[in-house]
Amino acid sequence: MSKPTTAPVGTVRPSQLLWTYGPGALVDLPNLSVVTMGLDLWRESLCEVLDEPRLLAAVRRSLGPQVERLRKPPVAEDDADPFSAEAHQGVPVRPFPRWLRCVRCGLLAEYDSGLFDLDPDPFRPERTSFVHTNCDKGKKSDAVPARFLLACGHGHLDDFPWHWFVHGGPSACRGTLRFFERGASLQTENLWVRCDECESAKSLAHAFGEEGRRALPACRGRHPHLDRYDSDCEARPRAVVLGATNAWFPVTLSALAIPLAEDRLGQFVQDAWEDLKEADDVGELKGVLKTLRKRGRYPVLDEVTPEDVWSAMERERSGAGGAEPDGVTESDMKRPEWTVLTSPSSSSAWPHFLSERVAVPAGFEAFLSEVSLVKRLREVNALLGFSRIDSPEEIRDISAHERIASLTADPPRWVPASEVHGEGVFLRFDERTLRAWEGWSAVGERDERLRRGHRGWRTSRELPPEANYPGVRFAMLHTLSHLLIREFALECGYGAASIRERIYAEDDPSDPMAGILLYTAAPDSDGTLGGLVELGKPENLGRIMIQALRRARICSSDPLCSEHDPGQDRSLHAAACHACNFVAETSCERGNRYLDRALLVPTFECSTAAFFGSL
Repeated sequence: MSKPTTAPVGTVRPSQLLWTYGPGALVDLPNLSVVTMGLDLWRESLCEVLDEPRLLAAVRRSLGPQVERLRKPPVAEDDADPFSAEAHQGVPVRPFPRWLRCVRCGLLAEYDSGLFDLDPDPFRPERTSFVHTNCDKGKKSDAVPARFLLACGHGHLDDFPWHWFVHGGPSACRGTLRFFERGASLQTENLWVRCDECESAKSLAHAFGEEGRRALPACRGRHPHLDRYDSDCEARPRAVVLGATNAWFPVTLSALAIPLAEDRLGQFVQDAWEDLKEADDVGELKGVLKTLRKRGRYPVLDEVTPEDVWSAMERERSGAGGAEPDGVTESDMKRPEWTVLTSPSSSSAWPHFLSERVAVPAGFEAFLSEVSLVKRLREVNALLGFSRIDSPEEIRDISAHERIASLTADPPRWVPASEVHGEGVFLRFDERTLRAWEGWSAVGERDERLRRGHRGWRTSRELPPEANYPGVRFAMLHTLSHLLIREFALECGYGAASIRERIYAEDDPSDPMAGILLYTAAPDSDGTLGGLVELGKPENLGRIMIQALRRARICSSDPLCSEHDPGQDRSLHAAACHACNFVAETSCERGNRYLDRALLVPTFECSTAAFFGSL
């Protein structure tokens, strides 16, 4: 699947192509390092269509109306003959970085220089490697990727300029380069590069920090996943180590699949609108419905006729059946979910969503207005692009931001997506209690402390300093969500990294939101096993919330944790750290930002801003 050969070189899970190894990302295999190529080189016919009209509409708002579909990444057959065409189905990759190092003689050169050969293993793709066939110190010595690269904040990635670095700038010398070590440790000051011809040598310690910025050349605007160079990049590149987590950050959108229509037929028309709208009459519609029946995703098709569907489509076109899917914007993703989650009636007839309202735990009646057990849910995620060096703050900032790299050379016609099925617990907070708490002077002081950190963090990244601050309401809900994730993980048996959050926080007086959805999900169609729903029952949830709040009062890093001021170090959290409140970033909506234990319970440093202080 890579050039210059088409040999399989390894495997990753389909979900990893959204969160870890998407287009532009480096996959560090046992013997190789490869870059995942752009969607232009993916075989679209191998990528199954994923239906979720709300998410597709939001993707179009970000990337343009030319986006036709959401598609799942391709999946190769596990038991395919390694010499057959089926064994070569998958995602195209290419060796990157292009520079390799012989582990015996230290030769440093590009993989296509003629000094290295690819040694594929069709039966064990993970053993495919490059070898230095004519090494002076041993026949067929292994060649491994050079562990240093250049990256910039505008999404560009390039090979490390080894000749430039060794010779201190442009040089006519093109002697053979050698990589060697001095000293027992592998710190950068002990890693050296030498030119055999002019005997210039330099330590890799000079490639980092302020000295590295002066020693490295300007960014060439390279996108290796697109085989393209941008000509106008003014960002200063920096050296990064192969495998560094800041080399690729996914930019994603997610949505819960929720019922948006009152009847099953109307919901089916909205869900399958991208397929149905191509039919010009009932005759063509029959063929479309036949194809949809084969997919097996819409049980309602066994109960309706083509004429019924056509009538529902006419109502949809005229506006009588609700808003067009394309009218949904990215900023509105959570509002329909909030409406469904807080609805008194449960949508038990819909295959992807089922909730049941239960009593509020004893003692929490003043804080919570309702609790719902979401026994069935489906979440769909789409990959829009990626960034390097700095993670994108939030989707509203990046829709047209120059620092977000594209997945394709031209505007994309489709984007990768994945779906997960699971269960969860939804908590809705009492609006009157929450508004009274927001009016406390101590809460205002904590709010201003977080706001100062927000301004400093964004200013240091050349972003508008006041934009997109989520507010103290979000910070309180977010902090409680993390405490419950950690506590649920201890009780239900799921790993903390498998429990996710969705925070609904909006202080608009006319239409406020204040709620938390904690859910766990799996990529198979059966979802998860019900352990999280069991913990949402009143007799369990009250005990768990009390345990979580008690643990939050004292952190093992106190008093440093409770006294942390985000305004001083331009961070985005106050009284929070890995010991008490941080969770896996795959679980968190904001990458462990906007957290403060003092908004929930009394701490060493602040005892007057606690929402649950009277509990």
